[in-house]
This record gives sequence, structure tokens and C-alpha cells, in this order.
Amino acid sequence: MRVSHVITRLTVGGAQENTVASVLGLQAQAGMQVDLITGPSTGSEGSLEHAFLGCPERLTLVPQLVRPIHLFADWLALGALTKIFRRTRPDLVHTHSGKAGVLGRLAAHRAGVPVIVHTIHGPSFGAFQGSLSNAILRAAERRAGAVTTHFVSVANAMTRQYLAAGIGRMDQYTTIRSGFDLAPFAAARNDPGVRARWGIAPEDIVITKLARLVPLKGHTDLWTVAPLIVAKNPRIRFLLIGDGKLGTEFQYEARRRGLARHFIFTGLIPPDEVPSLLGITDLLVHLSSREGLARALPQALAAGRPVVAYDCDGAAEVCLENKTGFLLRAGDLAALSARLLQLAGDPALRARLGGYGQSLVSRQFALPDMVDALRRLYLQLGHRTA
Repeated sequence: MRVSHVITRLTVGGAQENTVASVLGLQAQAGMQVDLITGPSTGSEGSLEHAFLGCPERLTLVPQLVRPIHLFADWLALGALTKIFRRTRPDLVHTHSGKAGVLGRLAAHRAGVPVIVHTIHGPSFGAFQGSLSNAILRAAERRAGAVTTHFVSVANAMTRQYLAAGIGRMDQYTTIRSGFDLAPFAAARNDPGVRARWGIAPEDIVITKLARLVPLKGHTDLWTVAPLIVAKNPRIRFLLIGDGKLGTEFQYEARRRGLARHFIFTGLIPPDEVPSLLGITDLLVHLSSREGLARALPQALAAGRPVVAYDCDGAAEVCLENKTGFLLRAGDLAALSARLLQLAGDPALRARLGGYGQSLVSRQFALPDMVDALRRLYLQLGHRTA
């Protein structure tokens, strides 16, 4: 079976890591010929294109496929994708992300591709943006949804949201967790050398936030509660893993609030270094207002670290109240402060929640299980259209 995946860009992020793992994992399966089409990766968020250095023929760059809405570039990208599909004649096209998800599915339909699959990594529409943007994006998703054979959701919450928006039917949806290599996270240890590298003392309590430094990731709420938290527990250090356009502003904010010694900015970290940083973490906090199912949550749990998260999209499917961590109503700063301080002061509670979370993730997020589920879905869909 010949399969082409399409994603808008290969910057460092959960959807991109999922897509790369899917392509490389499926390519290793007997009878599968898989490639990836993407737009250029630019900016401060890094690139995963190096994953294809050993098989450059599996990666095709379409310069016109850019993230911002650009009518002329989008029209050119639609034409370029259509031309590629007509030339390569894939049996199945599998799209990811908003822009590539719409253009890739429409192009596949124009080229006569028999099976078109789309993964919903996160919502394209919602309360996080204005009404005009919502209307445009909902219309685009409905249009692309009309030519979609099947949807893959990384969380059940995504299925509910898209069905509520009138996109597809229930029998067109399958939830497949965004799997990853669990071994490096399970092996993560509280390494004194890694702590020392980042200026963290052995007795410090590390609260980690693993997210790009951009709007909608909830850093503002963390800034709001941080002064109270460190006043009550001066041993707390906040480890911010990631980079983004707000990085300079956040570092200034830490100095302005007199919190510079309590905030550590790692900048952009390669994915293979994340386990070592979660190893020195005591608990992870996740405060996004838009996320399918943030990869940071199962990754922290895979390392045996408890999580505190806002009840956003799929977070409730892994952040189980008083089992793997604590799930909070978005914007409840009093509860956020209380739970962070509670976990910071109770190592036995952290160990119990982290242990349960590690068991949960091992059953649901193993990379081979994701690849196998995708392969079985492809074969099932291909058989229906044969």
C-alpha cells in the first residue's frame, strides 16, 4: 500500500513528532510504502526534518505550503499537492494539522485518491479565537470533512467537538493515542548532574512546564500564582522547557517580578533530551486553553511524574483526579496554587500519582501500538474501497 502523509510544517511539536513516528514506523511494516509531504520549517521552534536524513526520498518539501492564511500561496499549494498525488498515485493520503489538513484533503480528492484520512491533533476552531476566524475555519473543516473517508482523533474529546460542529459521522472516527517511545521516559532519573547543569539544587522542588512560549499555553496564569507559591515554599523552581516568540518577554517578566532565581528557561530542547529534564522534575503543570491531548502530559506520566492540568480538550483522559494528578477548571488560580503547593510538599503523594500514571500510559501510548492501529485502519479502509 502506498501512503502519503501531509503536514503543514515539521517544527518541534507534538503533532509533528507523532507524524514523523507514524511515517517511519509504518514504512518499516511489510507491504507499506510511506512518504511525507510538508511545507518549510522556519522560526524559533526548530525542525524535525533531520529525521529523514537517512531516507531523503521519503520527504517532499512544498514551499507554498505555509502556516498563515495566504490566498495566493494556498492556491499554489493546492495545485502543487494535486500534481504530486496525480503523479505518485497513492492508495491513501493521511493529513495532519489545520492548513495541510484542509488543502491536502481537497488536493487528494481532486487527484482521485481513493482513501483520505485526517488526524485531529487539536481543534482548529473554538473559544480561543474570534467569531470570524471560527466561522471561516469551521466552514473549511466542513468542506474538507465532506471528502474525508475517516478521521483519527488523538483524544475522544476531539471526536465529540468535531461531531458537534457537524463534521462527519460517528462511524467515521477512530481514537488512536499519539504513541511515543516510552523507554527513555521510564528510565528517566533524578540525575544530580542534570540538576547542576541548570543550577538546581538537590533539595529544590522542580515544577516543569513543557510548552512553546506562545499565547494560549497558559504561562500568564503561572506568572500570576508564582509569587504566592515561592513565598510559601522558597525551594520551588519553575522549569520552562521550550521556546517561542514570548521568550524574551517572559524572561523580562521573571526579572521584573523578582522571580529570576525561581524560573529556569531552557530554550529549544531536542525531543531526545526531554526525558532527562522530566527526570529532574517533581511535577508537571499544563495550562493550555487549546490542545488535543498535550504530549507533555503522557510524557511526564511515563516518567512517573504527576501532572496538574486545566480541563481542556483531552487533558481529562490522562489527568485523572487524584489518580495521576489534579484536573482544574481553567482559570481557577486558587486551586492551581493549592494543588502545586500540596504536591510540592508531599513526596509520597507525588510517588503514588506518578506510579499510577506510568502504568496508565504504558497501556495506552506505546509507539508500536499506535503504528499497528494505523496499519490496521489503513488496510480496513483500503479493503472497503477495493
